[in-house]
Amino acid sequence: MVKIRLKRFGAAKRPTYRIVVQDAQKPRDGTTIEEIGTYNPIESMGNKVTVNQERAKYWLSVGAQPTDTVKKLLNTAAKAAN
Repeated sequence: MVKIRLKRFGAAKRPTYRIVVQDAQKPRDGTTIEEIGTYNPIESMGNKVTVNQERAKYWLSVGAQPTDTVKKLLNTAAKAAN
C-alpha cells in the first residue's frame, strides 16, 4: 500500500517535515517515491504548508492513502490556494 505521510527533517527541537509518497512498509525516514510538499510547524503565520496540488490529486486518484495529519494539511493548503 502507498501512503502519503510526513518525513522528518531539521535539527533537534526545530522540526521540518516533507510531505512524501512512500510505501507503507518503509521506515518513516526511508526512501520515498516522490516528495510533494513541505510543512514547517515552527514558522509563524506565513507559509507553513506548501503542496504541489496536481501531484497530490494524482496520487490520491491512484489509491494512495494520506495519514490523518497529512489529510488536514492537504485541506489547509487547498483552502489557502483558493
